[in-house]
Amino acid sequence: MTLYDDVMRTIVELADEQVSDLDAWRRGRGISRAEAIRRAIAALLRSAHVRRDGLALTQGLWAEQGGDGLADQERLRAEWDEP
Repeated sequence: MTLYDDVMRTIVELADEQVSDLDAWRRGRGISRAEAIRRAIAALLRSAHVRRDGLALTQGLWAEQGGDGLADQERLRAEWDEP
């Protein structure tokens, strides 16, 4: 574990069924609930390709714009040729 200032404590409400499933899963691995939740969050972030260097914040910046990226690029660069 890191220094206390680098750790966030939080309260999470889970349904009874989620607690039961979590407990069964973590007991089989001999870990605490807190460690099971830390591992689950780490797995979620890995699967979402979240990177700590901030690159993930810029990936897909134009995704919501729709359309053809190449066509947009050519249109924008065509402005350079205008007098």
